[in-house]
Amino acid sequence: MMEQQPRRRSWVVWPMIAIALLGGILIGKGWERTGYAGETYEELKTFSEVLNQIQRHYVDETKPKELIQGAIRGMLATLDPHSAYMTPEMYKEMQVETKGEFGGVGIQIGVKDNRLAVIAPIEGTPAHRAGIKAGDFIVKVNDETTKDLSLMDAVQKMRGPKGSKVSLTVQREGTPEPLVFTLVRDTIKIESVKSKVIENNLGYVRLTQFQESTGKDLAKAIKQFKEQKVQGVIIDLRNNPGGLLTAAVDVSEQFLPSGKLIVYTKSRDGKKDEWFAKAKDQLDNLPLIVLVNEGSASASEIVAGALQDWGRAVVVGTTSFGKGSVQTILALGDGSGLRLTTAKYYTPKGRTIQSTGITPDIVVKAPQPVVAKATENHAGEKEAEGKGGKSPAGKDQGSPAGKPTDEAGAKTGTPQPAAAAEAGGDLSPEEDVQLQKAVELLKTWKIFKELKPS
Repeated sequence: MMEQQPRRRSWVVWPMIAIALLGGILIGKGWERTGYAGETYEELKTFSEVLNQIQRHYVDETKPKELIQGAIRGMLATLDPHSAYMTPEMYKEMQVETKGEFGGVGIQIGVKDNRLAVIAPIEGTPAHRAGIKAGDFIVKVNDETTKDLSLMDAVQKMRGPKGSKVSLTVQREGTPEPLVFTLVRDTIKIESVKSKVIENNLGYVRLTQFQESTGKDLAKAIKQFKEQKVQGVIIDLRNNPGGLLTAAVDVSEQFLPSGKLIVYTKSRDGKKDEWFAKAKDQLDNLPLIVLVNEGSASASEIVAGALQDWGRAVVVGTTSFGKGSVQTILALGDGSGLRLTTAKYYTPKGRTIQSTGITPDIVVKAPQPVVAKATENHAGEKEAEGKGGKSPAGKDQGSPAGKPTDEAGAKTGTPQPAAAAEAGGDLSPEEDVQLQKAVELLKTWKIFKELKPS
């Protein structure tokens, strides 16, 4: 009798689920596609049969909710690395992240070549201080392999209470043995805009992420630059893994005339959505340099691509990450959420960003960082020798429900240094050859512009 009761319940539950799903398909797609709906219904019958057999015969007792959530995750995993299911807890946390403060370990992660990869460490976080680099592949979280682990699941495993520890095993190009970092989780606070005047008359602004307040914070920096009468501006987008699409538009339109196309997206059915610059207080066409590297992704690539296409800036550095797909956050009825890839980004000239990235006008490769070697310290934690120290790690993604976001997604291979010391990175200004090249270009810009051949 004990075996028959769940059997009877399962024969009732799963057909009801199938009927409910079918009803959603018919309502959402319209009755005219009954052939398609019929085909889907046949597959849902198989789905319900599998679930029934699991409940009847699997060695351990199963919970319908967990089975359904697992099936949803598996379904989304067949699409692309960026589409994912979020439990109510994950969905709520994602909404908080866009405000600029969240708990975690301090890294943006993505998928490259079917491997979990570091897009960029977030400046000032434990992962950044420990020496984790853009381009590192995370092969284990604690002792669990990341093979076949979804992005959202990997994020959850790296999160935890402040002060708790997580171990990341990292494979780095040029390093024969994996590196092990034991990181102490912390509250991650992100200052998305950092600015100052360098070389007496050049404005330097570092964008670490694209958040709700990034456009307003940049506007304040621009106002200060105008008051200080700077002669040129450097926008540092290196190791900036992205953020909100709206923030990328807010940043771009502060350097472009009103009415200029910034970015557009195309969906599967060919629908095209465009974002144009609106009138903003600008820098009066002062010379502009944009720094990018392989840790520059999504929103960073939108900004760099728009300014490059309109001839507004010279892009310097190395080819960017290549994350050009749009994820739309959709709220579900039970408080959970769905991150679904719905379109691709294109620059004003129609260049695709996905898997291609933004190629700089002037390629300047940064020197390879000192390869870190993980060693045990007296506290039993791991420290990175050379450039590293020990630390925690975190991660970030998210956008308001129903709005497209451009969070980090696919990843690269060769690690690049973080931004210059001015930006809180791990290189001095003298060592930062990319920044020095930008400074040289701005210094000579005026000289060449004023040349008048006799």
